[in-house]
Amino acid sequence: MKEQLIRWFNQLLVVNVFFVLLSFVWFAIALLGRSVGVPLGFDLWYSLWEPVFTPAIGILMAGALISGLINYVSKRLKAMSASESPNFLKKSGL
Repeated sequence: MKEQLIRWFNQLLVVNVFFVLLSFVWFAIALLGRSVGVPLGFDLWYSLWEPVFTPAIGILMAGALISGLINYVSKRLKAMSASESPNFLKKSGL
C-alpha cells in the first residue's frame, strides 16, 4: 500500500512538472508575441497566474521536498532495521 501511494504521488508530481513546463512555454511564446504586437494569449496567461500557475509551482516545490523526505526516512528505517536484525548480532559476536 505504501509503495502504491508513493508511486501515485510521484506520478502526480510528473504531471505537475509537465504542466509547469508547458505553462512556461506558453508564457514565453505569449510574451514574444506581445513584444511584436501579435496577441498570443498573454492577458489570459496573466489572469491565470495567481489562481492556477502559482499553486502549481507551490505544489511542485512542496512535492519535491516531501518526496525527498519520504526517501530519506525510508532509507533510515531500512538501515535501522538491517542493523537490528539477528544477522547483525551474529556478525558482532554476540
